[in-house]
Amino acid sequence: MDKIEIYRSILEQDAENHKVRFLLGEEYLKNGQLSEALHFFSLALKGEDTTLKKIVLSALKACEYPSEGTTESVKPNGKPADNEVFTPSYAEEKGLKVIQGLKQSNVVSLEKWSPKKVKFNDVGGLVELKETIEMKIIKPFMNPSLFAKFRKKAGGGIMLYGPPGCGKTFIAKATAGECRANFYPIHISEILDPYIGVSEQNLHYVFETARCNTPAVLFFDELDALGFSRSKSRSGVMRPLVDTMLNELQNVEFTNDKLLIIGATNMPWDVDDAFKRPGRFDKLVFVPPPDREARKTIFELKLRGRPLEKGIVYEVLADRTQLYSGADIENIVEIASEKVLAEILEKGRERLITMEDLLGVINVTKPTTIEWLSTIKNYIKYANQGGIYNEAAAYIKKNL
Repeated sequence: MDKIEIYRSILEQDAENHKVRFLLGEEYLKNGQLSEALHFFSLALKGEDTTLKKIVLSALKACEYPSEGTTESVKPNGKPADNEVFTPSYAEEKGLKVIQGLKQSNVVSLEKWSPKKVKFNDVGGLVELKETIEMKIIKPFMNPSLFAKFRKKAGGGIMLYGPPGCGKTFIAKATAGECRANFYPIHISEILDPYIGVSEQNLHYVFETARCNTPAVLFFDELDALGFSRSKSRSGVMRPLVDTMLNELQNVEFTNDKLLIIGATNMPWDVDDAFKRPGRFDKLVFVPPPDREARKTIFELKLRGRPLEKGIVYEVLADRTQLYSGADIENIVEIASEKVLAEILEKGRERLITMEDLLGVINVTKPTTIEWLSTIKNYIKYANQGGIYNEAAAYIKKNL
């Protein structure tokens, strides 16, 4: 049974599956059956999924669309007509809104993925990490011709790893801002689909859409979920998705120039080893718990706008929270606020959050990063022959 038959059988059971409608249209397009392809593309655009609509338009842009006067044409039922002519206006009637300038346009709008620009100035502290990213990522991206002389390419894949709650996503956004590139965060829920082959197609068109919008940064959070080690997996369900991801990262048919792929994970040891080969996620960057300056900034941000007593010493709070993640610090502020609120409700007398409230919470909490650092310490000891965890090893040696 070929793919067309498979997708048609799925539509017999689920006639409103817009993703499968799109995939079926793509198969017809591959077979040169433009009329059928146009029919199913138009059906796919009737759904509410904005991302899918953008993907369909991206696919249309990548195709060599027939110009007005082409002999092949379509009827509303998708069947060729003997004497009709395909025109852009017909496509508009079908809902595709293919205009004359679509082929020449280099931009496919992605409103859902367009964030507010964030730069390194918005990230407190972490000077060493910023310098590492500047040299490994930003400068090659911004000066491709200079680095090309030394056979150093722009773009490629970067893997950010570190304890949870330490700002890997925020660092990735700031990196995109410094590169003056579009930032597209991709969540695994947007990729996975219960139907065979659809997840792989979703992943492919995410890359295709980003390639149409370069310079761009694709950010995959929880990369270990998408690229889980095939040697550790007991199921073969995710294997085709891992293979597709590897193919998108490095394939002679595609060019990823001015496309930077950033993956973030709390468990780099669970990411398939093939992802860490040169040409894929070949640069691993350790994102440590926030340093003293970063912790001070986080306390200032999280306490801003709350009723505070004068005399909050942020430097002291930062000194007392070594190894705390950004999420840990936010939790301290939330617990202190809740305790003050509970006291106000109990006694009926309002008061402000004090330094003692914050220090009291710090005294009864511990940083959640310790468990993660202990885990990677074992991997450094027994599974760091290639030196991929050297940055983490240096941090642990200095701070533990």
